[in-house]
Amino acid sequence: MTATKKIKIQTEPEEDSDRNEIAPKGDSDEDEKVDKGDPLKEIQAKLEIVEQEAKETHDRFLRVSAEFENYKKRSAREMDDFRKYANQSLIKEMLAAVDNLERALNSSNGNSSNDKCMADGVNMTLKEILKVFEKFNVKPIESIGQLFDPTFHQAMMQEETDEHPENTIITELQKGYMIHDRLLRPSMVVVAASKAKTEGDL
Repeated sequence: MTATKKIKIQTEPEEDSDRNEIAPKGDSDEDEKVDKGDPLKEIQAKLEIVEQEAKETHDRFLRVSAEFENYKKRSAREMDDFRKYANQSLIKEMLAAVDNLERALNSSNGNSSNDKCMADGVNMTLKEILKVFEKFNVKPIESIGQLFDPTFHQAMMQEETDEHPENTIITELQKGYMIHDRLLRPSMVVVAASKAKTEGDL
């Protein structure tokens, strides 16, 4: 007897094994291009960073240059002031000697020959000292007949008078001096006061 073998024909597709297959590589090149980036943009970014650093360095250089210029000007000004006023203390001490010489001249009557010779000697000494003062730009302050100015004058008293306008300096008790544009010693003065105003106050 002949054996019969049954063959089963599968008509339905088997499980989707193709679903797990690797996707086609058609788009992989584009992904690689995106990951790599644009070289031109990278160069531009680096250039902007370099330009910013150069600008900051230039700004720092300008600030340092300006500070150095200010330092040089300040140093030159300080040196100039030092030269102008270096002898201020010495000259101020000499003013007392000048005052004494002027008092000696004012008090001498010059009647006798001895008095005249002494007065001439004192006058010559005074002139020599004043020449030294002038050499160092030391000048007396003009006070008599000027309006009182507290910047240059020190009022010791007031004197009632109708012969001079009010606040006019009528007497100089001690001469004042300037060294360049700086006050060395104020003038001690007597200032005119109006009689009418003083009587009205009473």
